[in-house]
Amino acid sequence: MTVSHVTTHVLDTGAGLPAAGVAVVLYANDGGNWTQLASGTTDADGRAKDLGPERLAPGKYRLNFATGTYYAQQGTSTFFPEVDLVFEVTGAEHYHVPLLLSPFAYSTYRGS
Repeated sequence: MTVSHVTTHVLDTGAGLPAAGVAVVLYANDGGNWTQLASGTTDADGRAKDLGPERLAPGKYRLNFATGTYYAQQGTSTFFPEVDLVFEVTGAEHYHVPLLLSPFAYSTYRGS
């Protein structure tokens, strides 16, 4: 399997576990419109490694996480039915965009 230019890792910090089964969609901003490039689901380790091509052109991108569906499957209510993370690709290096998630908060950072 080839690793895509953008990967993610979702950790359920409330449960202290990887968030397996979270649907993730990668979008590109094309002149103000968002175009879907790829979609996937986090694996048992909470990772999605095959979101789109090996290389993306410089520009703005968005990862959409279906957090409401994930928490519904856990039998837990959440304030955030989905999370959108917008970021900018400026070069050829790998972009890892993790999501730290709990039912009523989330955070992110530029991973490696």
